[in-house]
Order: sequence, then structure tokens, then C-alpha cells
Amino acid sequence: MKRITCGLLFALTIGICLPGAGQDLAETAKAFMALLTAEQLEKATFPVDTDERTDWTFVPRARKGIPFKQLNPKQREAALNLLRASLSQQGYTKATEIMAHENILRELEGRGPNDTYRDPENYYVSIFGTPSSKGPWGWRLEGHHVALNFFSIDGTLVSSTPSGFGSNPATVPRGPQTGKQILKLESDLGFQLVNSLTAAQLKVAKFSDTAPYEMFTLGEREATPLEPKGLSYREMTSAQQKMLLSLLDVYVRNYAFGFSNRLMKKIQDAGIENLYFAWAGSLQPGAGHYYRIQGPMLLIEFDNTQNNANHIHTAVRDLTDDFAYDILKEHYARDHNNK
Repeated sequence: MKRITCGLLFALTIGICLPGAGQDLAETAKAFMALLTAEQLEKATFPVDTDERTDWTFVPRARKGIPFKQLNPKQREAALNLLRASLSQQGYTKATEIMAHENILRELEGRGPNDTYRDPENYYVSIFGTPSSKGPWGWRLEGHHVALNFFSIDGTLVSSTPSGFGSNPATVPRGPQTGKQILKLESDLGFQLVNSLTAAQLKVAKFSDTAPYEMFTLGEREATPLEPKGLSYREMTSAQQKMLLSLLDVYVRNYAFGFSNRLMKKIQDAGIENLYFAWAGSLQPGAGHYYRIQGPMLLIEFDNTQNNANHIHTAVRDLTDDFAYDILKEHYARDHNNK
């Protein structure tokens, strides 16, 4: 099994190399909840074992929780403090930029300034269970193109998947922010890797000339391994392996405080050499394209097909324990046995 050091691949060892990776978010969550009215609390809070916790997606739809539009400025700042504490600076910047991107999409689609379908305040905060350094609880931020799920047990953040980031437009075509790309690295590094492949490697990695319209696992409660796997890490040159790890790093760095030591250890124990890279669609920007990075316990998907290939969806899944579902069961089993 290959081990990766902090210097070679910082992101894969965040949980081991950084202090604070098991950060207790409970106090930040409680500070947010303390500012809510009784009516707002009723909307924002759910039992820890509710099915609502695993009902996720980032497409427009009716949602439960408390939306930003129903929060006053002080409450919004407290909600953002919780988000800031749950992600790295990169992840926090990405999430908030995607939320603000709704203003651009509203204008591009010719909607009025009071339109609520494309609305940067139409993002919902949900708290599951009672935030505490003792016991299990979680929280979620969800809206158009943002789906972030966090779960903590005994003061340690043990899960931050499934998670999804999207961007429409992927590249802003006009206006004051012309050319802006929120998910630029996710796109550019994918193209860099696929276009470095030899003809023989590409034959293995590329499974279709047409990109799928959507990611395969969007909104699914439980992700499963996908076939074909694609080109393995072992079949890549040293330079290509570094490209793959750099691309993986872009996704993992969103979770400087989100991925726990346990999840980081799972990635390493499963073996970096067991990662695969698969591609579908165009090898150049401007037409539909899709890729995924897959390993024994990890699935990352990227799709840019809709709106003339100017609309990106991405997702990160733990193939063995999204939502910390199994960790929670183990926790309850231990508590029962200790009584």
C-alpha cells in the first residue's frame, strides 16, 4: 500500500497532518440556533435519525429547513460562521460564490430582480439532533448547486459527504464578471489529464463519445461503484499520476475541517494505487464532457453537458459511509453495550 506524505499530497492527509481536523462545531451551531425565534427553530431543526437528513440534491426544488431569506443579518452571519467553520477557506469561498452566482443566472435568464427561482437567499440550513460535544448531530446547507452535509459524533466531525458543488454558467459569458469560472480548476485539470493520455490509455479511460446528461449518483441516498472504472493509477506515467493527485486535491481541499481522520485514513488504506480515472464526451471545452475519479471507497463525479456545455455539476461520495450512516449505527451499538 502506498503512503502519501503531507508534502506530496496535502489533501489526502489533512486529517492526519492538520490540527483541528476533528473540530467541534457544536458551539458554533448553538450560537446560530440561539439567535433563532421559536418559529424559526421549528423549521430549522429535525431529529438526528430522520429520513430528511439523507434526502439530498442540489437541483431547484421545495426544501425543508430555514432559508437565508427568512434570516436577519445577524442570523445570516451566524449561519455563515457555521459554514466557515465546517469547510476550508477554499471550500467556503466556493460555496458562497456559488450562492451569489444566482444573481448572474437570474440576469442571464432574463428574470426580474424580485424573482425567487434564482435567488442567492434561497439556501436552507437544517440542524439534525442537538449540537453537542457528546453524542451525534449534524447539519446541512442546501440550495441550487450547493449541497453540503456534515455529521459529528462526540465532538468530532466524522463525515462531510455526500457533497455537491455546481456552477451555471460555468463560464460567465457577458456582464461585469465575464469570464468568471468558479469551478475552473475542476475543469482545467480534468482536461489536462485526459489530453495527456496516449491513444492506448485513452481507449481504456474514455467509455463513451457522448457525455451523460447528468451525474450518475446525483441525489441518491447511497452511491455505488460505477462501471467501467476507467484507467487505473498504476497504468499512468509518473507525470499523469501527479496530475490525477492534483485534480483529487482540488476536491479534497474543500474539506480542511470536514474530512475526519477516519475518512482520510480510509482513502489511504484503500490505496492511492487503486484509484481510476474515467472520461466521456469531448476532449476539448465547448462540448459535453464528463469524468470521474473512483476508488474502493471514493467516487468523485464531474459533468458539464447542459446549457451547451456551460453548466457544471460535481459531487464527492463516500462509497462506504455517506452521511456517517454506519458510524452512527456503530455509535448506538457501543452506547447500548456500555449501558
